[in-house]
Amino acid sequence: MENIGARIGLALGGGFARGVAHAGVLRVLERHGVPLHCIAGVSAGSIVAAAFASGAAADDIASAGAAMRFSDVARWTVSRMGFAGSDRMARFLGKLLRQSAFESMRIPLGVVATDLESGEPAHFRERGDVVTAVRASCSYPGLFQPVRHAGRLLVDGGMSVDVPARLCREMGATHVIAVHLPAPERRSAPANVFEVVNRCFQIVSRRTEDNWRRFSDLILTPEARDANWNSFSSAQALIEAGERAALDAMPAILKWLRGTR
Repeated sequence: MENIGARIGLALGGGFARGVAHAGVLRVLERHGVPLHCIAGVSAGSIVAAAFASGAAADDIASAGAAMRFSDVARWTVSRMGFAGSDRMARFLGKLLRQSAFESMRIPLGVVATDLESGEPAHFRERGDVVTAVRASCSYPGLFQPVRHAGRLLVDGGMSVDVPARLCREMGATHVIAVHLPAPERRSAPANVFEVVNRCFQIVSRRTEDNWRRFSDLILTPEARDANWNSFSSAQALIEAGERAALDAMPAILKWLRGTR
């Protein structure tokens, strides 16, 4: 079935707790035997991408996502740079990942963070520590403290790109599946600092959307708008939403693999 000319890349966007929907997408791709040439992630998407690239099964990722709580990856603290440290994420990832170096991944992996000084994307791929890259990609400004790495101060990848479709292209994908998890629309004024930052992300996302859409061949948007950033209790519904979105796209994906349009 596989057409050797079709190299499929999967680009997973952010969304914090909503990111568990990505596991539903992976379940369907796994079930249909869809081969991935590469996988890339931003923020919550980087956790799922790293786990799958390392060799974790989609069901294992779904189970970990359903059981996950904020305290598994964050520790409240007093700091001028953020309200929470992400050091606990290293322990969480240590249990989830089957490998922890980019060069050891089963599937080529890309992770995107944002360089706080330059405002440019910081790409991680090919070599180095995956845990550091994922922690940086998940460092939501104002909530998590930035991650210092190689002389740079890094924050959430979603500040520079919502979905890393372009990175998949750079990694050699000829066909890119982008998974986008837009945040719930808020019509009332923000009530706290987290809602202020979240609203800023929404504004940036809208203004930069064309930058990733033009590198995407298929865009999956699981029904996740009703779930807040910390809706861990909605994990099963989010996983099922990811499955439905992937099933809807499967006819087009199978055409790629057959070498037809």
